[in-house]
Amino acid sequence: MNDNYLIPANTKSGQLILGIFKPFDLILLGTGILISLVLLTSLTMDYTWQIILVVTPGLLCAFLVIPIPNYHNILTIIVECYNFFTGRRRYIWKGWCVKDVKDVKSDK
Repeated sequence: MNDNYLIPANTKSGQLILGIFKPFDLILLGTGILISLVLLTSLTMDYTWQIILVVTPGLLCAFLVIPIPNYHNILTIIVECYNFFTGRRRYIWKGWCVKDVKDVKSDK
């Protein structure tokens, strides 16, 4: 093949359950649905707000594990945004050309 290597775009999906979910995603989804089922059996469904209250844990967990392009799922985006906004903002350059600069000053 003339030393050309073809790497499939979905190489990580082989490590996922059903090609979509991580084990934590399925645990989260199962927990949300289980909470909804327990609430469904224990509460009376007389009013609309009670139905919304019962369905909310399952829908919220299902929303968090929805797969989206360029990220794994909504939960991954939330974690990435949290890490970006709470992480260190000052980036220290340690690249390949850092030794080419002779007068490097530290801002300590």
